[in-house]
Amino acid sequence: MNIEELQARLQELHSDMQAMQATADAEKRDFTDDETSDFKAMVAEFEKIEGEIVRKNTIAAMSQKLENGVGRQTQPDLNNPDADKPAATSVSGGYPAGAADRNKWGWRTLGEFAAAVHHAGQQGVAPDPRLMNAPTTSANENTGADGGYTVPPDFRTSIMKKVQGEDSLLSRTDQMTVSGNNLTMPKDETTPWGSSGVQAYWEGEGDQLNQSKPVLGEQNVRLNKLTALVPVTDELLADSPAMSSYLNAKVPEVFDSKLNLAIVQGSGVGRPKGILNGGDLITVAKESGQAADTLIHQNIVNMWARMYAPSRRNAIWLINQDIEPQLNLMSFKNTDAAGPAYLPPGGLSSSPYGTLMGRPVVPTEACETLGDKGDIILSDMSQYLTIMKTGGIRSDVSIHLWFDYDTTAFRFIFRVAGQPHFNTTIAKRAGSNTLAHFVTLAARA
Repeated sequence: MNIEELQARLQELHSDMQAMQATADAEKRDFTDDETSDFKAMVAEFEKIEGEIVRKNTIAAMSQKLENGVGRQTQPDLNNPDADKPAATSVSGGYPAGAADRNKWGWRTLGEFAAAVHHAGQQGVAPDPRLMNAPTTSANENTGADGGYTVPPDFRTSIMKKVQGEDSLLSRTDQMTVSGNNLTMPKDETTPWGSSGVQAYWEGEGDQLNQSKPVLGEQNVRLNKLTALVPVTDELLADSPAMSSYLNAKVPEVFDSKLNLAIVQGSGVGRPKGILNGGDLITVAKESGQAADTLIHQNIVNMWARMYAPSRRNAIWLINQDIEPQLNLMSFKNTDAAGPAYLPPGGLSSSPYGTLMGRPVVPTEACETLGDKGDIILSDMSQYLTIMKTGGIRSDVSIHLWFDYDTTAFRFIFRVAGQPHFNTTIAKRAGSNTLAHFVTLAARA
């Protein structure tokens, strides 16, 4: 293989290793024995190809020197014997060596990369040599059919980490990654005390054993597409640090907000199905005579009673921030003489969230305002399934979309889907009340 083909193989191996690690991280496990063996084989092949590229580059450099036949043009620096040595280059020969540089393809910042893409699109201008090492969005090595260049992996990874930050609901869900466009998996909605599905029986000595069989449904989830198309002016591109800060902060904020809202309220059409539109939801009625736009201690007690007991250890309270004054003034039995029901954080050394019934209270703009259904939700987020396309956020940049405006287009695409694991609530063994993994409060208008 020539150098270009070897470099392409390096990128392919790197992508495969990233995908393998992403799958293990999403499933919260270590590599299996087979995965460990495959990973070691890919590392070995990667290192072997690196050696081949270095060898080929060395031979090519020697050939170039022989062809040029140019001797020393300046006097040597006797105080610095290494001054005339060429700078170390990476396996591609186009940028400084090192694993971090390989993941950035030689670019120091996202803004520097963007500025080079913009510059390369101008007529009669030679592109930055580092762009020759970056995969394009189509077959043409130099500019692509639409002038697109794929954003280096390190910049894409930093965006993905911020989407899954502390205030993101996505990071709290049951996450899976897929290489295709959908996921089909069996599910069991029977209860251990019910009359259907796998059963257990008390048998007498010598009696024929009773038999039962699983009752399994099927859950199919198709990926949806979340996108952001960001135009950036030529003037902003000239300031590389500002460019990096802008895109690495603003795009994740928007993605985070959209994902949170979809997880809580999504319709399931072209976006994830939200908690409030799922079948595994119980809506607790307000108290008789309860005033509009209020939250009282009895509401909290009733919601807690309807949460399936094994889910309580994972549960969190999702609230709209408008509720916090009600929580801070809430007391047992709704009397001023009783003790407080809500425990706010006790300072910088304490948990960042307050607690109700010992579970964290997490403010989010995905909840409705005080008094509306969905202003407070008791949720076991491990019972909400999200699937994501392997590789996370895909990022591209093009100078052709708004070429006549001196504006560069940045495109971000995230393939994701989600819905509650179950479509029904849980029937109790004794009593008429049902239980669920998600509980909200009815409107208090």
